[in-house]
Amino acid sequence: MNAPFSTASPKTGYSACPHDCPSTCALEIELLPNGQIGKVRGAAENGYTAGVICAKVARYAERANHRERLLHPLLRVGPKGSGQFRQISWEEALDRTAEAFRQAEAKFGSEAIWPYFYAGTMGLVQRDGIERLRNAKRYSGQHSTICVTLARAGYIAGTGNLRGPDPREMAKSDCVVIWGTNAVHTQVNVMTHAIRARKERGAKIVVVDPYRNATAEQADMHLMLRPGTDGALACAVMNVLFRDGYADRDYMARYTDVPDELERHLQSRSPEWAAAITGLTAAEITAFAHLLGQRKRHYIRLGYGFSRSRNGATAMHAATSIACVTGAWQYEGGGAFHNNGAIFRWDKTLIEGLDVRDPSIRKLDQSQIGPILCGDSEALKHGPPVTAMLIQNTNPYEVAPDSNLVRRGFARDDLFVCVHEQFMTATAKMADIVLPATMFTEHDDIYQAGGQQSILLGPKLVEPPGEARENHYVICELAKRLGAEHPGFRMSAIEIVEGTLKASGWPDVATLRAQRWHDCQPDFRTSHFLDGFGWPDGKFRFAADWSAMGPDHDGMPRLPDQWDSIELASEEHPFRLVTAPARNFLNTSFTETPTSLKREQRPTAFIHPEDAARLGIAEGGLVRLGNRRGTVKLHAHLFDGVQPGVVIVESIWPNSAFEEGIGINALTGADPAQPNGGAAFHDNAIWVRPA
Repeated sequence: MNAPFSTASPKTGYSACPHDCPSTCALEIELLPNGQIGKVRGAAENGYTAGVICAKVARYAERANHRERLLHPLLRVGPKGSGQFRQISWEEALDRTAEAFRQAEAKFGSEAIWPYFYAGTMGLVQRDGIERLRNAKRYSGQHSTICVTLARAGYIAGTGNLRGPDPREMAKSDCVVIWGTNAVHTQVNVMTHAIRARKERGAKIVVVDPYRNATAEQADMHLMLRPGTDGALACAVMNVLFRDGYADRDYMARYTDVPDELERHLQSRSPEWAAAITGLTAAEITAFAHLLGQRKRHYIRLGYGFSRSRNGATAMHAATSIACVTGAWQYEGGGAFHNNGAIFRWDKTLIEGLDVRDPSIRKLDQSQIGPILCGDSEALKHGPPVTAMLIQNTNPYEVAPDSNLVRRGFARDDLFVCVHEQFMTATAKMADIVLPATMFTEHDDIYQAGGQQSILLGPKLVEPPGEARENHYVICELAKRLGAEHPGFRMSAIEIVEGTLKASGWPDVATLRAQRWHDCQPDFRTSHFLDGFGWPDGKFRFAADWSAMGPDHDGMPRLPDQWDSIELASEEHPFRLVTAPARNFLNTSFTETPTSLKREQRPTAFIHPEDAARLGIAEGGLVRLGNRRGTVKLHAHLFDGVQPGVVIVESIWPNSAFEEGIGINALTGADPAQPNGGAAFHDNAIWVRPA
């Protein structure tokens, strides 16, 4: 006989991964009798998640139940950065924050306050609700450039729309090209479907990446090019496709704008030309082109690595163009895909307060927080200084580029900062007020999966520890104290979810609770642009109109090309540095968990043995990396999985993990990349010396 059900047995809750990853996995979460979460698994029934999640999320209980979580509001009582705080009540913390905002506005106007946020949670209500306070109070806007702007501009410049073939179709492809993403580290579900295609169809997996990472190790072909040379590779591939009879001229005549002009333009972009730029051999480039030409059903999965290079937009456009030369879009399992963001058609008026937004208010570049806080007039749009901030879902003290400037800015005595956080991050240590934040199982929210096609409900499953409270609560309480008016301030998070679903034409909360997610993938013809691409004439644009992608477009190549807007190596800075994502961290999330720290071991510079021998650097020895922005001291690992002249530092380690307390973003630049801004984290010219 079956034993009776015990109320002490773990139950299962259903949610979505909240982290900054396009997979947005559907989750099954063990709910323990003590009110904590236990094991976390991927939902097998979700066609994209397919029961697979990354190891760091699988052990999420280690993070959620961590003994160092923030539990109470804190007031700084010592110097900035000292970590000296005393516990205060929520009422006092919110009152002090509101008063600081009022004083900043009285002295410099409303634009002196800069609410600052990003993707520590990807839930639409808890992440983006800060915009409602910003808009209602006419505080300075945020141009969010840390992650996506360059890649999206390049993809949309060709397709006219941010969507593409169903990501599950990778499993039906004859060749999966993983370009600009280390999927094993950052979106493991790409590998699930790529490997399924290999097992079931004999598909080939090609990886285009500057170093032999965990994804490249699983590839049939790894094109280990120099950083920032993707445009040259893409052009040479198309040159071969035209030259050797693999171009689908009928498809291009119907679906693209200037195929004949493109062919003429590419005649000089031979494999030999690209070999000199990329460091690949002409034979490697030709073999890749032939593979695509012979396997028309190829799926080109384009990642966020394109957003980390100053020429990323043009490189993305060039890589996307390949699928039009071959006509791969016509086939199931074929085409090019970056993100499905446009299919969700959200009306975010309730969440963001779009109906009270004043377009005349300045919008400050998120990536330029260092120059902004240091008073750079151009970065400030020639407006008032920023003297008060509310920071949610991000750790800019360590994550933002040109971090030495960021450190100087946060050290200002006249800058008030309130940080709402889960742990005492480096940014929180610089705050005047620190508020304890909930994690995703402790509040209600809704998620969209840009790397797949689902809307997923993320309901509250457990009570938060201590006095931790959701982002939505903080925004509404500050609004009350500051006299901000909007219906969203008077609604609960789940009521905003309900209202947003209704306004956007999606199923209601009850339906999502029952079915756990809603599949938004358009039909095959729409997904593959077979009824036309997203431009008015329905044509894919080989000839990109960069003025439609952003205001800073001077000098950008009209047709696919290698554009040397990157930080080129020089006699002074002979190395190129890529700050690639570590497997066990996600930006600085998970850097507090013992298992992730143990597996990553320590900050390390991957250096080619030939370079190390020439410089007198030994395995495990201390080295110093530097450029005009700063220097960093860390240990070396001799590694032949990069080209000579290339250095890889997997990140983002906390500053405190480095030998001198200065992290890798001391070397990255905050200058806005064309055409619409973006931080080029993988695009750095440096020198290397034994320490």
